[in-house]
Amino acid sequence: MLQSMTGFGSAETESSDYRIKIEIKTLNSKFLDFSPKLPRELSDRELEVKGIITNQLKRGKVNLSIDIIPLGLDEPNIHINEGLFKSYYKQYEKLASEVEANPKDLFRLALHSPDVIVADESSSFQDWGIVKSALESALEKCNAFRAEEGETLQKNLESYIDGIAAGLKEVTARDPERIRLIRERITSNIDEIRDKTQVDQNRFEQELIYYIEKLDITEEKVRLARHLDYFKEVMGASESEGKKLGFISQEIGREINTIGAKANDAVIQRAVVQMKDDLEKIKEQSMNII
Repeated sequence: MLQSMTGFGSAETESSDYRIKIEIKTLNSKFLDFSPKLPRELSDRELEVKGIITNQLKRGKVNLSIDIIPLGLDEPNIHINEGLFKSYYKQYEKLASEVEANPKDLFRLALHSPDVIVADESSSFQDWGIVKSALESALEKCNAFRAEEGETLQKNLESYIDGIAAGLKEVTARDPERIRLIRERITSNIDEIRDKTQVDQNRFEQELIYYIEKLDITEEKVRLARHLDYFKEVMGASESEGKKLGFISQEIGREINTIGAKANDAVIQRAVVQMKDDLEKIKEQSMNII
């Protein structure tokens, strides 16, 4: 079954010391493009988190955010380097005086200067197991969302493939009449010049057969029918294969274009235009399939 690259999943849980909130948003991308937003407590877990994401989501642009909120702490687990803060403040104050700048925001600027606020390393985060469980829960929801979106995509793609198949049926039904009209048109044109020019009947028949063979679309019709069947077969496979569907749609387009180029018939050209319209919708939606 198909899976969309568009998805969303979230999870929230608590331990005795922390509340953990996780959100995963995915969009379409040619490859796996992982953008994590992790708290300081999980800075040493980034590679492990990426491995879990890669194993579960395969393809798409993945935005992951994990928030860890302390519970029941009387004081934050941080240390403020007061000496460094004062040094920054004095330097900024001196510069502000020299350039006659407003010193209003110097406190905030000094407070957020490098190494003024330092995390308390004596208290390490011990609840990775709970975070991992919540992450797996969010991923499960995200994959369920992708599967649901994939069902909608599959129904749409099936309708577009059926539309192309209907166009091919119309082309097939019209083809004998098209050949007859081409033959009549050529014969009529030759008859008009018979009185003025000597025509070799055998050579004329050979040229007529050659010309009609150049306009023959039998092979294109057969290949197009096979590509449509193969597209449906891949859609029904157990694994979602968006890239393969993209390649097949290119082959479908090649056969439709060749039929249009050879047709030389208004009825078939109209069918070709409709088939191209359905194919463009297929290409657009196939880009969002894993």
